[in-house]
Amino acid sequence: MIPTSIYSKKSRLKLLIMIIALVIGAATVIYTNLLVAKLSEREQQLIDLYAKGLRYMGNAEIDSDNLVFVQEEIIDANQSVPVILTDEHENALAYKNLEIPEKISEKRKKAMLQREIAKMKAQHPPIEVSYQDDFKNYIFYKDSELLTQLRYYPYVQLTVIACLFVIAYYAFSYSRKAEQNRVWVGLAKETAHQLGTPLSSLMAWFEYLKASPKFENEPIVEELGKDVRRLEIITERFSNIGSVPVLKDEPMLRVVENAIGYLRNRVSAKVAFTIETDFDPDATAKVNIPLFEWVVENICKNAVDAMEGKGSITIRLSKGTAKDTMAIDIQDTGKGIPKAKQEEVFMPGYTTKKRGWGLGLALARRIIENYHAGRLYVRWSEVGKGTTFRVVLNR
Repeated sequence: MIPTSIYSKKSRLKLLIMIIALVIGAATVIYTNLLVAKLSEREQQLIDLYAKGLRYMGNAEIDSDNLVFVQEEIIDANQSVPVILTDEHENALAYKNLEIPEKISEKRKKAMLQREIAKMKAQHPPIEVSYQDDFKNYIFYKDSELLTQLRYYPYVQLTVIACLFVIAYYAFSYSRKAEQNRVWVGLAKETAHQLGTPLSSLMAWFEYLKASPKFENEPIVEELGKDVRRLEIITERFSNIGSVPVLKDEPMLRVVENAIGYLRNRVSAKVAFTIETDFDPDATAKVNIPLFEWVVENICKNAVDAMEGKGSITIRLSKGTAKDTMAIDIQDTGKGIPKAKQEEVFMPGYTTKKRGWGLGLALARRIIENYHAGRLYVRWSEVGKGTTFRVVLNR
């Protein structure tokens, strides 16, 4: 038996990993935003200096050497921040670091510059440049391409990391499932092989006892025969799990009745079984009878344990939600399953019983989903009222 705490620890570990990932992501975004803020402040200082240079050139009578210095060291120093110089009415006079095609009409160029001015105004307020003769210019600017890329870089980085994480998760998940498949198949084949030798001996003894006059009309011989036939079915089940089982169109009402008929004599008499159907009694679905009966037995045995040997189990055959499917609902009046545990019950090793391996429902889901291409899930459950398992098969 695997303690249920293992699965709760596993859930907590997943939550812890998710929290760590979110903290790392948040730290990356915060740190990058700090860098963006510093770079944005630096670009604003560069534009302020650019404005002061224009103001200085327009207001002061400076010699040619100073003019060259201001032009080269201040005006031309801006090689990254897109700027547009406008008049008082926001008509573009000059621009820099903008990708404006040269071979276009003046009308089209003016329209493009006006659109750029609108974008710049949305990002930063314009800088006013006042001159001595009472006229003004405005400098519009926006973030450089480097600053824009840096602003979105953490989100791109986190998206790439998330994609790699998802790919790695599915790769490991597929590898784990493949390994589990090999374990299931190997265990099933070995079990069938181990049962084969003593079963052959028991069959021989049964035939000997049945033919002996000494044991004629002895009930024990008939009971021994039933157990031998049961062992044959069990061996066939393990053999089918270890290979690709053959699915045939079988009358499901009859199959379910046979499975329940076997269980009725082997569980508490205080458990009432009821079988209902919305179909014609001869309605079929594609199943492997030994394996499907195993599913019904596992679910019903769990239900009997949940009811502590007293209650009712109702099995209803109805049309599935998808086309050409049959739904088989197995409802009990047991303890119910908490919503948080309704997927865990199908995990190998999950059990709440002191004595149990926790493989019944895991095996049942594997039989239905892997071998019958169907579905097995908890359709409804309420603590203290009961549970309904639904099996969906192809018709």
